[in-house]
Amino acid sequence: MFLHYEYDIFSAFLIISSFLPILIEPIGDAWLQFRIRYYMFALVFVVFDVETVFLYPWAMSFDVLCVSVFVEDLTFVLISIVALVYAWRKGALECS
Repeated sequence: MFLHYEYDIFSAFLIISSFLPILIEPIGDAWLQFRIRYYMFALVFVVFDVETVFLYPWAMSFDVLCVSVFVEDLTFVLISIVALVYAWRKGALECS
């Protein structure tokens, strides 16, 4: 039943979105070129977002885990901080 509901919403979205190109006329050129700095900033964000995904289960079971797991995760965080400092010094985090 849930799948049928999701399919109905998706098909309604496809029907509605098929009319949008007819209703909206583009103004000017649609091509926009971004600078490489934006891609570098996005890449750094994705790396640290994935790091957060890896650290969340560890934080939820922190009281059950032993000291060796704590040391391993601390090493992971320190390596990530070193990578962040390296990216910062290289200028990958500057948007100008």
